[in-house]
Amino acid sequence: MKAIEIVGTEDTPTILLDKEGNKFELAGRSLPEDAAEFYHPVLQWLTEYAANPNPVTELNIKLEYFNTASSKLLLDVLHKVEALKGVKIIWYYFSGDDDMQEAGEEFAELIEVPFEFKTY
Repeated sequence: MKAIEIVGTEDTPTILLDKEGNKFELAGRSLPEDAAEFYHPVLQWLTEYAANPNPVTELNIKLEYFNTASSKLLLDVLHKVEALKGVKIIWYYFSGDDDMQEAGEEFAELIEVPFEFKTY
């Protein structure tokens, strides 16, 4: 399965979804002009990945900021991984960034996947 690697910009996150390398990460800022269009290939890739996932999938989320439109699409991403066995979300946030910590906690309440919170 071909990996997805999207280089982040000021308005879009860096995304790496690599089954072979067992690396799954979203990092940076997410406020694309058209969030649905931006996240469409990510959701499509996750649908394909779900047909034959790795035994363990750790999705690292290191977002500094995301807008409301991205919030909905991030929830869609999390729902896609929710169906996988052996999945875990590692939610990173800057030390002292209460807003991003709370955002992660809210996502953790909405899906049934183990979340781990780490500061950096």
